[in-house]
Amino acid sequence: QVQLVESGGGLVPAGGSLRLSCASSGIIFSLHIMGWYRQTPGKQRELVASISAGGSKNYADSVKDRFTISRDNAKNTVYLQMNSLKPEDTAVYSCNAAYRSARYWGQGTQVTVSS
Repeated sequence: QVQLVESGGGLVPAGGSLRLSCASSGIIFSLHIMGWYRQTPGKQRELVASISAGGSKNYADSVKDRFTISRDNAKNTVYLQMNSLKPEDTAVYSCNAAYRSARYWGQGTQVTVSS
């Protein structure tokens, strides 16, 4: 059974930092493209950052130079370091694992940035 479990969300003032983690099980983690997505009510889910099996990284323009995605294949975990947080970063952040046609999602973790 595949499981992706996010943690690290919470309430933080503007300018603060959070580090999200997504621990996986039931997949060959090292083969998967891992991504962080976020969604707010009434808006479409958007890709925040992704990291390939080989370590190539991709970021949404809105988070470049503030967020850093990384992965630890030994721990089957992907991270999202979020710095200089803004109120507009408030959302539910979800982890995604993708390999060929397979897609898996975590349950999400709430990030709230107060102004």
